[in-house]
Amino acid sequence: MSVSFHPSCPPASGQSDSSSMVVAGYNVSAPAGSKVVLQCVSGRMVWTRDMARDRQRVVHWDLFRDHPDYAMERVLDMFSAGDQRIYNSYNRGRVGLSPTAFTDGNFSLVIKGVTMNDRGLYSCNLHHLYCQLHEMIKIQLNVTKSRRKEQSFWDGQKPVYVVLLGSTVVLPCINRRKVWTDWSEEEDDQQVVHWDRQAPGVGHDRADRLVDLYSSGEQRNYGSQFLQRKMNISSRAFTDGDFSLTVSDLQLMDQGKYSCHLHHYYCGLHERREFQVTVEPPVVQTTVPSEEKASSKDDSPQVINVILPNQRHHFLLPLGYILTSFLLLVFIILIVVLITRRHKSNAFYPQPSMRSERSRCSSEEFEMDSAEVTVRSVEDRNLDYKNNLLKAKARCSSPPKVIDLDKEMQKFSK
Repeated sequence: MSVSFHPSCPPASGQSDSSSMVVAGYNVSAPAGSKVVLQCVSGRMVWTRDMARDRQRVVHWDLFRDHPDYAMERVLDMFSAGDQRIYNSYNRGRVGLSPTAFTDGNFSLVIKGVTMNDRGLYSCNLHHLYCQLHEMIKIQLNVTKSRRKEQSFWDGQKPVYVVLLGSTVVLPCINRRKVWTDWSEEEDDQQVVHWDRQAPGVGHDRADRLVDLYSSGEQRNYGSQFLQRKMNISSRAFTDGDFSLTVSDLQLMDQGKYSCHLHHYYCGLHERREFQVTVEPPVVQTTVPSEEKASSKDDSPQVINVILPNQRHHFLLPLGYILTSFLLLVFIILIVVLITRRHKSNAFYPQPSMRSERSRCSSEEFEMDSAEVTVRSVEDRNLDYKNNLLKAKARCSSPPKVIDLDKEMQKFSK
């Protein structure tokens, strides 16, 4: 499962608009048949009850002086069910808030008889401890002795008031949101979370409601029994602040945009988180457990898994085996051809038997000198024998007698 997050601008604290503001967007992809959890966690929501209402809402004004050492001074504070408290006796009777501040939401600070000592940076701080809301408004106050220099302007970060010495000034701090001005007795219906689903191509106003969950423990599921079984929220959602939706057996028809809506009507919080769910093809299981192999062997088709290595040098090993086998085959064929040709040459030119030649010539003994051997070898080379049999017969015949005429003539002269 892959999840990508696209943050949105966070809503202003204490938002009282009935429509939800998108605070987070996610893209979720999961294979078909799997289980996906759409996480919806809110750390800003405090799902607890505190009956001490008079101490839950408070406003206080502070003053920052740039001299001598950037000191901070508490001017006054006021609770929703109590009187305002002024910290410096010098400000009593000249600095204060309206008694109906928490009724009309106007917490402006009124300063009578402005002096040079009143110069500095003022901050109006609003706190709602039950809803954990904290807001601050800053105002710069400058004092002048010339009436022509009186003015108010925005310096890019905060409003600046330039007032005449000895006059009366009102530093505005107005917040009329219901979180500061209203309290509902129906606490159980103040906190609710619900999930919606938009099918592809369907607008937000036509989304299907999936489930509602109230802080009182009441839960309402919508749709068929099948949808109610596969989509659920934890029963400890309001205790843990985790309102995640679990979708089991994810299918193609479950694709679309899911929305998690968090509402705290008393605190004026309305948040929405969106999840774009995409269903991918199911994961193919390549391995079968050993206990299921015997039962599914006849029913399921045979699957052969081929594992190919990633390294290139592994492909050279089969190629080397093929080349070696080919060279060995060529060498064997060459040896067979040579042996065959040798047998054929022996058949056409048979060699005479030396044993028969000795038997024929063994009865005759003769002596040959070097001259006779030379003459016979010359004659053998000059004879043109028709076959090897005549040649062998000539060798076995007695050598011709050589007559020396000089010796014979000497014999007759004697």
